[in-house]
Amino acid sequence: MDISKVGVCGAGLMGHGIAQVSAQAGYEVVLRDCDQERLDKGIGKIDKQLARAVEKGRMEQADADGVRGRITGTLEAGPFADCDLVIEAITEDLAMKLELWRELDGVVKQEGIFATNTSSLAVIDQAAATGRPDRFLGLHFFNPAQVMPLLEVVQTVTTAEDTLATGFSFGERVGKLTVHAKDKTGFIVNRLLVPFMLDAIRAYEEGAGSIEQIDAAMKAGANHPMGPFTLLDFVGLDTTKAIADIMFDEYRERRFAAPPTLRKMVSAGWYGRKSGKGFYDYSGEKPLPVELGL
Repeated sequence: MDISKVGVCGAGLMGHGIAQVSAQAGYEVVLRDCDQERLDKGIGKIDKQLARAVEKGRMEQADADGVRGRITGTLEAGPFADCDLVIEAITEDLAMKLELWRELDGVVKQEGIFATNTSSLAVIDQAAATGRPDRFLGLHFFNPAQVMPLLEVVQTVTTAEDTLATGFSFGERVGKLTVHAKDKTGFIVNRLLVPFMLDAIRAYEEGAGSIEQIDAAMKAGANHPMGPFTLLDFVGLDTTKAIADIMFDEYRERRFAAPPTLRKMVSAGWYGRKSGKGFYDYSGEKPLPVELGL
């Protein structure tokens, strides 16, 4: 199926980036959120990213204007009616996603394809809630979507081959390296990455090293661009815990279980960069490791 118009649900952390890369690839984009303030904030981030690209010489002003002109914001479902592809990027909550899909299933043209950006939930659970499970797949972008090169194209047991092919074609057009992932909880990256981050917390709990030492060791010893605690704060401790809980519920293995320190920090509202405090404190000129008293 040829894609010309893309709908993106959710203007938050992932949604605004998916909308931007789609518009940069030449697609007409409708970006929806249920809250005007969040919608304005998401579009504002796109404006800032485009302005920065022009300032740094990576994009001409006319091209940036063209990208911005292809993005339309909305609070309603109606403008999604003629979308060829709709990508969901809302909160990682199955009940909320199912409610959204049931609404959109009655609005979007029958031949339209649905895709979820979920990082951990089973795609089939969402597909089965619609009248088009054969035209449903996962398109898992990584944060930030404007920068990270990977796209996991997730096939469920019901995904038709032409739907899967459309997913790969879309991913390649938006400039991503596409990998074929099956509908297994965590897909490829999070299945491997989340246990690594959780084990870093356990290593800290057991006294293997300090937050800074473990981060420095993995950067210098494994050539990682950032250490696991810096990465945890970047991803969000609440997000990591939510993914871990879903994966543990599926696999029932200790490596997927959220360690006590992570659970306590999330309860305290220490989510990482977005809250100003996680394994590091971001209130000063540079991040400083938090003393957790272990």
